[in-house]
Amino acid sequence: MRSPYNQKISAELAAPCRASGRSAMAPAILGAVLLGAGPAFAADPPVLSAGDTAWMLTSTVLVLMMLVPGLALFYAGMVRKMNVLATLMQSFACMCLISIVWFVIGYSIAFAEGTAFVGSLSKMFLGGVEIGTLSGTIPETLFFMFQLSFAAITPALIFGAVADRMRFSAMLLFSALWSIVVYAPVAHMVWGPGGFLGGTGLTDYPGPFGVGAVLDFAGGTVVHINSGIAGLVAALVIGKRKGFGRDPFPPHNLTLSVIGASLLWVGWFGFNAGSALAAGERAAMVMAVTHIATAAGGLSWMFAEWLTKGKPSVLGIISGAIAGLVAITPACGFVTPTGGLIIGLVAGVVCFWACTGLKHALGYDDSLDVFGIHGMGGIAGAILTGVFAVGAMSATTGADGAVVAGASGLVEGNGGQVVAQIVGVLVTAVWCAVASFVLLKIVDVLVGLRVDEEMERDGLDLRLHGETVP
Repeated sequence: MRSPYNQKISAELAAPCRASGRSAMAPAILGAVLLGAGPAFAADPPVLSAGDTAWMLTSTVLVLMMLVPGLALFYAGMVRKMNVLATLMQSFACMCLISIVWFVIGYSIAFAEGTAFVGSLSKMFLGGVEIGTLSGTIPETLFFMFQLSFAAITPALIFGAVADRMRFSAMLLFSALWSIVVYAPVAHMVWGPGGFLGGTGLTDYPGPFGVGAVLDFAGGTVVHINSGIAGLVAALVIGKRKGFGRDPFPPHNLTLSVIGASLLWVGWFGFNAGSALAAGERAAMVMAVTHIATAAGGLSWMFAEWLTKGKPSVLGIISGAIAGLVAITPACGFVTPTGGLIIGLVAGVVCFWACTGLKHALGYDDSLDVFGIHGMGGIAGAILTGVFAVGAMSATTGADGAVVAGASGLVEGNGGQVVAQIVGVLVTAVWCAVASFVLLKIVDVLVGLRVDEEMERDGLDLRLHGETVP
């Protein structure tokens, strides 16, 4: 997933022209101009592609489905019965609230021209974006909607870490502030024009501290590390559930969670393959890599649990599949299917350990393992992207016909990319942790973060929303 300023720097640039009236050389010329490769030619203006538009409409719907009903059901099945409706309400409310925040200001901060850290306010309320405004070969309104779907699901992920105990009013206020102060700036640093972390590694920007640009094809840093770190900070600030470590907290209905995980798996093809921003061979390869990594993650977690606990659980295999999806997200546009297989296998084991050994050793109460899966899976995937990135996966063809090398990793002798990935992880984690902590403290002063003990005992469904599950 890349900004409208570098989104077409991909293998599709070298593809034959579509039936749109463009010259056969226009995509290659555009790639050469953007990359600074070869002689400078005047590129034809972008032309709308019906095929790309149709694919991106489909991808956007798939990602929206990931939040409601995908994530909503995945989380709702894992909480206690008395908090099912409150959990569903959080996801649905996030969709509504962040959609408006993104329209008003979030999109502008993330994708308008600005500094290396934030965009300007020129695109507030979609300023300057008209029906005919293009972002590459698709309407910019469609690019806006695609990015909105990412912006909406990210804060919703956070609240799994504090399930059963956060005030609804606090959730709304924190979501709005966090999406403006944390999510949008990180999105700009990773994908925005001139972003500090260097876009996808295919821009002219060298990346932070001279170590090279950070590779993040579809949101390993922006979505998963961001939400995982924020979830951990929220769990530490709000505190443990009453009875944590003493009373059991079994999932209410794993059938709901399996349905939710299945919807997430299917929707993730829009998340990852849609981030190619075109209907072409790269999107197809991303889909294959994503699927292989997901299957590997599910099996890896299942066998790790089977070996250590004696039984493979339903909750384990669906958690492993999500771990595989998370870890492959930053890498999916840069690695081969074999790289995807290894990343998925590693993610299943790492996230299983994080959700069992690490959490128990440190004693924090991450209710639905947001940090264990999204935080640790995102970190593992981001670093392994620097290991398994293959230049041919992101290579382009210049106007003179020469192949311009893409981003390569340790497997091709570029150990510096691993360093760049680690720097990207650290920058994202530190900014997210500090900003999330400050925002949580502000929200606590304004409306209070946690429900009272009686409300927590009776359940949030009845006490916050006046409804119960029969």
